Amino acid sequence: MTKTDLKKTWTELYNPSAKVVSIVDVPALSFLMIDGAGDPNTAPAYVEALEVLYGVSYTLKFTLKKRGETPDYTVMPLEGLWWSDDMDSFLMGRKDQWLWTAMIMQPDFITAEQVQEAAEELRRKKDPPALGKLRFERFAEGLSAQIMYFGPYSAEAPTIERLHRFIEENGYVRAGKHHEIYLGDPRRTAPEKLKTVIRQPMKKM
Repeated sequence: MTKTDLKKTWTELYNPSAKVVSIVDVPALSFLMIDGAGDPNTAPAYVEALEVLYGVSYTLKFTLKKRGETPDYTVMPLEGLWWSDDMDSFLMGRKDQWLWTAMIMQPDFITAEQVQEAAEELRRKKDPPALGKLRFERFAEGLSAQIMYFGPYSAEAPTIERLHRFIEENGYVRAGKHHEIYLGDPRRTAPEKLKTVIRQPMKKM
């Protein structure tokens, strides 16, 4: 049986060029999401959020595969929305003041009932502390600019600045939260080889 890989279904969203900024119109997609605050490198809340997102995603996938209720599919990569009440602090890298939504996309055929069942199964097995913060929602970004970035997360600033310049130079203004899609695993990949989609929603000036 063929396994569905949504990164290939949505190639234009998950595999943009690293050379030029592209414009995309991101439709409503389904996500498991958890909100939090603080430096992702040091805040326990971020680690706890990832434990729940991956735990429910994999529980959901393997439960449905075992039952044969849905097509088999690949668990999608971690994504993050990032912002700050003071955007100057965000752009200057004051990570202790960051707000975030960590999230993992789910296939459209996944239902809220199936997510709830997977969450209860994870609760029985591990009962992670952030499970109560999990939500399952449709999220539509709409018109956005994006680019692929190769390298360590700590050196993204020039690429983000390039993305923002592109938006301004083409008659748009930023209109949503900074969005990153993490296509590499920092535990197994050299920092210089990490792949990250950097996306910024926008609207006409």
